[in-house]
Amino acid sequence: MIEVFVSTLKQALMITAFVLFMMVVIDYINVQSRNLWANKLQQSPVLQIIVAAILGITPGCLGAFTVVSLYTHRMMGLAGLVTVMIATSGDEAFVMFALFPGKAFLLQFILLGIAILAGFLVHLFARNKEVAGAHGFVVHQHEKCKCFEKTEIIPQLKRISFERTVLVLSSAIFVVLLLAGVIGPNSWNWKRIIFLAGGFFLLFVFVTSPEHFLKDHLYNHIIKKHLLRIFLWTWGAFVVLYFVQSNLELSNIIQNNPYWILLVAVLVGLIPESGPHLLFATLFSQNLLPFSILIANSIVQDGHGMLPLLAESGKDFLKVKIINLIVGLVVGFILLKTGI
Repeated sequence: MIEVFVSTLKQALMITAFVLFMMVVIDYINVQSRNLWANKLQQSPVLQIIVAAILGITPGCLGAFTVVSLYTHRMMGLAGLVTVMIATSGDEAFVMFALFPGKAFLLQFILLGIAILAGFLVHLFARNKEVAGAHGFVVHQHEKCKCFEKTEIIPQLKRISFERTVLVLSSAIFVVLLLAGVIGPNSWNWKRIIFLAGGFFLLFVFVTSPEHFLKDHLYNHIIKKHLLRIFLWTWGAFVVLYFVQSNLELSNIIQNNPYWILLVAVLVGLIPESGPHLLFATLFSQNLLPFSILIANSIVQDGHGMLPLLAESGKDFLKVKIINLIVGLVVGFILLKTGI
């Protein structure tokens, strides 16, 4: 039993490290591209849907949070909100890219198409309805931040903060363990090289970033709000997966009752939280779940992208969730019937 927990722990650590790498890259780019949104969005429903879909397939919460902010400030309509929540898979997307990158890209492409189609249908039936009121909710509207300022690197290290110490030491330990072969692939293949490059990139960012970016964006947002939850859910999913694979009867129940599993997948998708959906990703990664059910779950679930909207408007939250539930059930049922 100890071997099971140790082996699943190593898997979870590697997945979490990959997720951290992707999150830091996206946040790094995101901070450098502030204030690019124009009021033209408000005048063009078609542009709203396209922008929402593109933001939605961006891994993580940033795309969904951005559209929620635009929605609550009358710059995005209901169609755009539905579009982004269908397209997004939240933080689960990071894990899927780590587990099955090829199929993850295909999934994102499929979600993009379904999201745009659903968005246009919603616009067709709700085009005469008023855009959401301005609730005053704002997310990720940070001041312009320069993430690399070489003249500040040495002074920052001389007065190194607790947050920087934790991040630098953690990434350094990860690199050392990877080089020593304690974690990661057994041989030097492209995966180990990517992980090593990611580890050095994290070290670079953690050493050179200004305090504001390091504390507010990386430590308080990514590490404290996301990473521990992702690690625990991923580890738990791998442990569950081990027992499913070792129990032939349980595996048969999952594989022989696809329509009931589809229903469970879309109902779990209603949970506005990152984590529970990882079980379906791990089951799919081991060929215990058809692609259609993973697609259906991804349509309905949105990580925690809907939590800000729930805090502002429960009515709008329910409206979007019901629409996405219907879309997920219909698409999942059709794809299951076609054997996908």
